[in-house]
Amino acid sequence: MSRTENLTAEVIASADAHSAHNYHPLPVVVATAEGAWMTDIEGRRYLDMLAGYSALNFGHGNRRLIDAAKAQLERVTLTSRAFHHDRFAEFCARLAELCGMEMVLPMNTGAEAVETAVKTARKWGYRVKGVPDNRAKIVVAGGNFHGRTTTIVSFSTDPEARADFGPYTPGFEIVPYGDATAMRNALTENTVAVLIEPIQGEAGVLVPPSGYLATVRELTRERNILFIADEIQSGLGRTGRTFACEHEGVVPDMYVLGKALGGGVVPVSAVVSSEAVLGVFGPGEHGSTFGGNPLACAVALEVIDMLRTGEYQQRATELGEHLHRELALLAGSPGSGVREVRGRGLWAGVDIDPTRGTGREISERLVDKGVLVKDTHGSTIRIAPPLVISKEDLDWGLERLREVVG
Repeated sequence: MSRTENLTAEVIASADAHSAHNYHPLPVVVATAEGAWMTDIEGRRYLDMLAGYSALNFGHGNRRLIDAAKAQLERVTLTSRAFHHDRFAEFCARLAELCGMEMVLPMNTGAEAVETAVKTARKWGYRVKGVPDNRAKIVVAGGNFHGRTTTIVSFSTDPEARADFGPYTPGFEIVPYGDATAMRNALTENTVAVLIEPIQGEAGVLVPPSGYLATVRELTRERNILFIADEIQSGLGRTGRTFACEHEGVVPDMYVLGKALGGGVVPVSAVVSSEAVLGVFGPGEHGSTFGGNPLACAVALEVIDMLRTGEYQQRATELGEHLHRELALLAGSPGSGVREVRGRGLWAGVDIDPTRGTGREISERLVDKGVLVKDTHGSTIRIAPPLVISKEDLDWGLERLREVVG
C-alpha cells in the first residue's frame, strides 16, 4: 500500500473514530474540485455524477458564485434578523419574482424549510381557513423524503429514517405517491395542506403519472387546501425547468427550496408563497439566526441571476434527453444489468439487477472506474451530475457505467 493510500485509510479511520456513524460514505477523501470533477488526496480524479444531491447544480467552484461569496465576505457575513442588511430585500424580491410569488421566508437547510412550511400551513389553517385548534391535517405521500427532524420523520415511511425516534408528531396522513384517488379520499375539511415532491428523489427518482400533479392542484384549489411543492432537489433547473411542477403547468401555493439555492457554497433554503399565506406570521413566531444572512443572500442572488437566463434549464433539457436516451439503450441491451430507468432532465434513477450487486456495490465499483454516484433503496443508483457537465464527460461517465453493469 502506498503512502497516499495509507493516508486515505488513516483519514477515513479517523473520521470513523471521531464522528457519529449517521452516514456511510464511499471510500473517497476529496481534496479539491472544479466543475464536474473532484480530486482526492491521492491525486485521483473522479467525475461527480451526484452533485451533492443537486446542491451543486452549477458545479464545483463556480467562478460567479465564488466571486460573489468572496466579495460579501469582505463586507458583512451576519447581522442576525435583529437588524436589516443591504442584501436581504433584494434577495427576497428577486426570489419571489423567480417563483411568481409575493413573499419569502428564508432559512438555512432543506429540513428547516420543510418545518417552516408545516408551521405555515398549520397557522394558515387556523387563522385563515378556520380549522378548529389542534385539528389541522397535512396529507403527504408514501416514499417521501423531506428531511430528518423528529416532525418530518413522523410522516416518513422509511424505516431507517423513522425507527427509534418516537413518539411521533401527529397531524399527518400518508397516501400512496401518484395515486390521485387516494389523495382525493384523504382530503377533509380539516386538511390544511398537501405536501409532496413533484419527483421523489430519495425514493429512486420516481416521476408520478402524467396528470397527477395537475389533479392534486385541482383538488386542493377546490377544497381551499394549500398545495406545497417540495422542490428542494427537483427545483432550480435540475429537470430542465426552473421548477419540476412546470412540466405539468402547475403552480403550487408554496415552494420549498434549498440545496442549489446556495450554489454548493453556503446552506440557503426558503419558503416562497403569497402574502395571504406567509402573512400569517408575526414577530417572534418563527425565525432563524442565520436565515437570510448577508453571505447567503449574496450567493443566492447570483444563483437567481444565473437561472433567469434559462441557460442551465436548457442544458438540463438537452443533456437530460441524451442521458435518458443512452440509459434506455443500456437497459434494452441483451444481458444488461440495468432493469429500469426513471427520471426527468439531468436526473435519473437506475435500477440494477440484484444479481449484479447492490446499489452500494455498484457505486463502489464505479469509484474504482473514477465515477461517483450514490445508491438508494437496495439496488438503485442515482445519477444527477452538475448541470455544467460537458456532453463528452457525461458520455465518459456513462461508458464507465456500461463497463460495470452493461
